[in-house]
Amino acid sequence: MHVNPQLAPVTFSLTATLAWGMSDFLGGYASRRANAILLTTITHLSGTSLMLALALLLHSSFPGNSSVHWAMAAGFLGGTALAVFYRALSAGNMGLTAPVGAVLGAAIPTIVDAFLEGMPGPVRMAGFALAALGIWLISRSEGSAGRPQGIGLAALAGIGFAGYFLCIRQAGNGSALWMAAIARAVSLGTTGAIVLMTRQFRPMDASGVRWGILAGLLDISGSAFFIQASQKGRLDTAVMLSSLYPACTVLLARIFLREQFTRWKLAGLVAALLAVPMIAS
Repeated sequence: MHVNPQLAPVTFSLTATLAWGMSDFLGGYASRRANAILLTTITHLSGTSLMLALALLLHSSFPGNSSVHWAMAAGFLGGTALAVFYRALSAGNMGLTAPVGAVLGAAIPTIVDAFLEGMPGPVRMAGFALAALGIWLISRSEGSAGRPQGIGLAALAGIGFAGYFLCIRQAGNGSALWMAAIARAVSLGTTGAIVLMTRQFRPMDASGVRWGILAGLLDISGSAFFIQASQKGRLDTAVMLSSLYPACTVLLARIFLREQFTRWKLAGLVAALLAVPMIAS
């Protein structure tokens, strides 16, 4: 029986999409009730603890020096980007800033991977274009004049996410649990240093802490699934599918926060859904 070689990486990528989408919704919601940088430190602490526990319980092999160094670089970029991203979510419309970060985060590694591994097939390329269109439509601003609040921070975060994706791919095929734990531990150190340098010690209520912990567990789980996807298939496929997570964030924002859900966002969601089987072909 023939098994599509894309099945495993696509499954891991889509699972990462769901985890990251839910994490960003919870992180954005909690950051409206607390300091965004301090919240990011809490999410990183919970995520690091989970991956370390799983790696030790499952006796996963510790990766080599090169993998560790690349995972550390990914953690530094990812931690900084996530702190900026949560700030962007709290400053503007969650349904706008989330997709903007995803567009840049997906486009840069996709272009780099095309140069390194060759151009993908025409059907998959069309799927990439449709996915990018879907994210663009989801991010479309309706009736707002001037520069949308938080958009610059979201773009900066997207560049950091792109660096995270590229560094994780360079880390190789070591244990996804250990590499996720190492990257997140460095991210924890980065965000913790930001908290200390900027004296971001504003108290958080218990509800904000709980949401932050849950967001961290979901985010690190998404990272582990993404690492698995990038190890088992092309980076551009893993990145593009995983970068559809704003669709999940937008849906949750519509359901629970009653954020505006226009026909453009609906068209973007349809485009994203149509793109998945094309990319998976």
